[in-house]
Amino acid sequence: MPPAHVPRVYDFPPPPPPLLEAEAAEQEEEESGSLPMSPPILLLPPDALHNVLGRLPLLQALACRSVCHLFRDAISSPSFLAALPPVRLLALRHPRAAASTPSLHAFDTALGRWLRLPLSFLPFPSSSPVTASPSLLYLWADTSAAPSAVGDPKNPKSLILCNPLARSYRLLPPLGSAWSRHGTVLAGPGGAALVLTELAALAYAPGADRWLKFSLNLPSKPRSPILMGGAVYTLCDVGTPWRSQWKLFSCGLHDLGGPRRWAPIERHEWGDVFDILKRPRLLPGAGGGRILMIGGLRSSFAIDAPCSTVLILRLDLATLEWDEAGRMPPEMYRCFGGVVPGPVAAAAAVAGGNNKVKVFGGDGRVWFSGKRVRGKLAMWEEEAIGKSRGGVWRWLDGLPGYNEGVYRGFVFDAGFTAMP
Repeated sequence: MPPAHVPRVYDFPPPPPPLLEAEAAEQEEEESGSLPMSPPILLLPPDALHNVLGRLPLLQALACRSVCHLFRDAISSPSFLAALPPVRLLALRHPRAAASTPSLHAFDTALGRWLRLPLSFLPFPSSSPVTASPSLLYLWADTSAAPSAVGDPKNPKSLILCNPLARSYRLLPPLGSAWSRHGTVLAGPGGAALVLTELAALAYAPGADRWLKFSLNLPSKPRSPILMGGAVYTLCDVGTPWRSQWKLFSCGLHDLGGPRRWAPIERHEWGDVFDILKRPRLLPGAGGGRILMIGGLRSSFAIDAPCSTVLILRLDLATLEWDEAGRMPPEMYRCFGGVVPGPVAAAAAVAGGNNKVKVFGGDGRVWFSGKRVRGKLAMWEEEAIGKSRGGVWRWLDGLPGYNEGVYRGFVFDAGFTAMP
């Protein structure tokens, strides 16, 4: 059943109309010969007007472009737009990407409402957003059907950098369909990109005309790699085909092609911290100095043991110490088909209680989606060190446009601080 209350989806940014009613009335007064009285704000010098408008949030500032020509000219200045703080969004990836939907749904974490970012300015029949860096969105696109000046029929898959607010984009050197199917894209600052597969990595630096290839030399396929502070962190399975055993590895971006390369991060004091979680995943924590590891909490060390809930562990990179950051409440975990310990736990496990939960987010916020949870996401927000442990758990209702499928997403700071 649809949720009782579905929040309105806002188009972002709203297009300014060609002529407003106030301007039309002013034009009629000028034609009739009477002198209109200008509002005092229109008499402000440009510096004072920028000072007033610069105190508005980005969404409200963009909406002011529809007030009058003076506001539109003032707010369209690149230096003014770049000075506005970006908007923290959760961008959703459609479970079944449709070529006829050139837009991206995103959730404004500050105002608690859904937005629609138009992508119709991209000259490609289909595109799939995968990650983001400040102000820049990274998308896979099939360029074979694009104009000959843009597309490459021999290598149809390419990464695209775009700023959806400025409606500008840039095509990166083509990679081919194999990298788009099996590669994990990590977004670096200023348009840098890193694509990881099981055996190799491709790195792209802004201004370059090609990708640099490096051998990974990892014991297994990297799982949920993240980029933090100039280094890549990833999980690798070093166990056997019958039992997984996870280990944390790291490598600096400048060491990808050097002799040091990847090194395990481990301490004897950690004990069995990697063995208590099933299907762990890494995400950046708040502040840039902590890593979150999220997975199902095993009820025992047996291979087929069911999970009792979702556990969030936090690693402080300065001290290399783990602590428990959060644990999904039992009533929330039941909605995902999870098995909560009790007299019927074994029967529920046989019936398929261990339902997979998709995890995504970053910077201290984690979202969870699953096939049994339709139209909403579970959300956890990290609290500052020293406050009450456990974080904040709540539901995010009213996912727009989709009624089925498992959602994925990523954090996107939308703004004008970078251009493709």
